[in-house]
Amino acid sequence: MIGSGGREHALLLGLDRDPSVTQLHAAPGNAGTAALATNHSVDVASADAVVALAREIDADLVVIGPEVPLVLGVADALREAGFDTFGPSAAAAQIEGSKAFAKDVMAAAGVRTARAEIVDNPADLDAALDRFGPTWVVKDDGLAAGKGVVVTSDRDAARAHAADCLEHGHPVLLESFLDGPEVSLFCLVDGETVVPLLPAQDHKRVGDGDAGPNTGGMGAYTPLPWLPQSMVDRIVDEVCEPVAAELVRRGTPFSGLLYAGLAIGSDGPAVVEFNCRFGDPETQAVLELLESPLGEALAATARGTLADLPPLRWHDGAAVVVVLAAENYPGRPRTGDAITGATAEGVLHAGTAVSADGRIVSSGGRVLSVVGRGADLASARAQAYERLAGVRLPGAHFRTDIGKAAEDGLISI
Repeated sequence: MIGSGGREHALLLGLDRDPSVTQLHAAPGNAGTAALATNHSVDVASADAVVALAREIDADLVVIGPEVPLVLGVADALREAGFDTFGPSAAAAQIEGSKAFAKDVMAAAGVRTARAEIVDNPADLDAALDRFGPTWVVKDDGLAAGKGVVVTSDRDAARAHAADCLEHGHPVLLESFLDGPEVSLFCLVDGETVVPLLPAQDHKRVGDGDAGPNTGGMGAYTPLPWLPQSMVDRIVDEVCEPVAAELVRRGTPFSGLLYAGLAIGSDGPAVVEFNCRFGDPETQAVLELLESPLGEALAATARGTLADLPPLRWHDGAAVVVVLAAENYPGRPRTGDAITGATAEGVLHAGTAVSADGRIVSSGGRVLSVVGRGADLASARAQAYERLAGVRLPGAHFRTDIGKAAEDGLISI
């Protein structure tokens, strides 16, 4: 397992439940993955280092969690070295690595998405901003760990974010605002074969009631009681399968996890963004309900036999994940604080490490993900927050309303 976040901890937990999996390794891992796998201190952005580790441990399957090594071609290097690898090539990973590339693919595939305009010259910025609004959506045209997007009705704030991106040499993408509730749908993709997982909903804003700046995700829940199966089928038919087919047509077939972030409006699904890997924190909730062997599904995708995989099986009920974030996140987080309750049931690690004296300490912005599962959304929420109450981290914060609007029946299409 390549990566060190809550997503990777959840994937390792899923693999650990698969009886066909006999040994787990994580690079670099975190304090939580160390309880399931052998952690290795490896630069995951270095193809040479990752391939060397795969050879050292004689890996049967390499699963790449984060987007950076995928965009940098680590999966390509592993495949060239003869290793079965879950994760797309660098060319296919541009579906996340470049917003402009994703827009071009969607246009060719006939997929609905927001109207967009790329700005790469500061002199063109003001005129471009005038063509959008009254809600501006400004995206850094590159990888930004989920935090490169500003959605605002304040033109000055939109301009400031765009100007900052341009100042750092990044083009920006201006988009029209898509209304309707958002959905995250993960699909296993092997060429033109697409197998959807359960839909989930992320909570991107840092504060209750969707207040404050965007983050990498403060919590998620699955399934979505307000989303009919017919709409999931439409997302697969109108979005995921056409995009997969277009990537095959271009000679850059996708192999791995395609994440579609969508807004469900009155005209149906429209794409907000694509990711080339499992999304965090939705992964933690979705995998909590997966009954089928995870290793079997990932291996079939990596080996090109996804079409032969038996239909996925899911547990009944619901799952909720709440993120515990460090003080100051999503700004520069406070780190190095000892965590109490970090080894409890349902607590997954993201930004954690083990100190010299053996304590589990915070090492990043999103520190832990706490998962609850129940017969329905209300009981899953109750368990997640009950478990969270047993965790202590100085200065930490979390949202108290993950899944609450859905539980109260306040979300509709």
